[in-house]
Amino acid sequence: MLAIFLGALDQTIVAVSMPAISAQFKDLALLAWVIAGYMVAMTVATPVYGKLGDLYGRRPMILFGVGLFTLASLFCGLAQSMEQLVLARVIQGIGAGGMVSVSQAIIGDVVPPRERGRYQGYFSSMYAAASVLGPVLGGYMTEYLSWRWVFWINLPLGLGGWLYIRRTLAGLHSPQRQAVVDYFGVVLMITGLTSLLMAVTLAGQGHPWASPPLLALWACALLALGVFIWHEARFREPLLPLHLFRNRPAVLCWCTVFFTSFQAISMTVLIPLRYQAVLGAGADSAALHVLPLAMGLPLGAFFGGRHTARHGYFKPVILAGAALMPLAILGLAFTPPQASLLSSVFMLLTGVAGGLQFPTSLVGAQNAAQPKDIGVSTSTTNLFRSLGGAVGVACMSALLLALLHGGHVGGAVGLSEGSGNPLLDGLNAVDGSAREALRGQLQGTFRQLFLASAAVAMLGLAAALALPNHPLRGRA
Repeated sequence: MLAIFLGALDQTIVAVSMPAISAQFKDLALLAWVIAGYMVAMTVATPVYGKLGDLYGRRPMILFGVGLFTLASLFCGLAQSMEQLVLARVIQGIGAGGMVSVSQAIIGDVVPPRERGRYQGYFSSMYAAASVLGPVLGGYMTEYLSWRWVFWINLPLGLGGWLYIRRTLAGLHSPQRQAVVDYFGVVLMITGLTSLLMAVTLAGQGHPWASPPLLALWACALLALGVFIWHEARFREPLLPLHLFRNRPAVLCWCTVFFTSFQAISMTVLIPLRYQAVLGAGADSAALHVLPLAMGLPLGAFFGGRHTARHGYFKPVILAGAALMPLAILGLAFTPPQASLLSSVFMLLTGVAGGLQFPTSLVGAQNAAQPKDIGVSTSTTNLFRSLGGAVGVACMSALLLALLHGGHVGGAVGLSEGSGNPLLDGLNAVDGSAREALRGQLQGTFRQLFLASAAVAMLGLAAALALPNHPLRGRA
């Protein structure tokens, strides 16, 4: 749980220090990649750790991940330029990919499937704690110490976690078969996923989807992933066994976690933005409005895990979350942000819907896999979760830009393609006597955006309905 907490904390604590980092280095062009580089590296590294854990054992992989994350945190705090900071963040993301995916695979090794829901609920509580503590700690350290301390705080936590893991996992089972590493597959997967995620991230930042740089990234991703699939079908020890994609329960669990992450992550970006645009709230105040969403996730995970452990079936919990998600988002769409109490209720329900699905989908995918493929199945679930979040933020941000440009709001707020962040720059440029009228139009724009999000959530419901209702293995 400490490894999960470290990885999740770093995603939330750094965002608060971005203005201070920008003020020191004066490099807006690379500022977004302080977070995006970390997320891309973590997503790409996740499936590699899963396969290497199956081949060499979980203990050396999680020790390597925690050690690399801690060392990179030191370099982040010592960075003297934006280029150095982004590079250190990429290395930090590679370490975080191992911490998150391998720790969940360890639970798959030592806990029967029927009991895993309860433990995944504990993991979800770490995400919630990081969501609450991250902005508070980050703001305090940036204000009274330095932005560098948001990275240096990982040093004692990471070192203590590394020593504790090294001691407590000394007896963890290690594979007794000869390992054959698919190095060419690793290169192809890293190339394909990195190109895909960079294209998606740039599109979400306002770059045209058909611009030459993005077309080159799309083509590179398609070519690399196509060759990767062809290669994996012929390699003796594939990095990502394709037979897993013939496993219907596992594939449907990956679909549900993709669409759940699509909604949950995009909402954490759009909800503060709506408060900033419609109510004129500051960034710190707007971020606090996401707390009901963050608190709903562990609540859903806790009750979903208890129900799954008690009754031994994972489909009812996933289905309940998938049905609740579009209803909660519809409620947000038709509730003005001025009605703070009602908006908080719908955000809490959105979080509960995600919490019911995230850990239970992982348990369902692990239950469908053979013991030798637990690590790959776990890392693939985390891969689809990360992809869902990246695609969700990119698609919803691009749709918001299209709605602003397509209506009268875009011209009124002065959106421009050449700004560092056209979405935030345009919304913050609202001024003059028409401010209140423009805020009303922006509220209508966000309503359309949330309605589109609810429609996408129906795809997750369709995947949940198609899940077979198989019992979980393990103790009653």
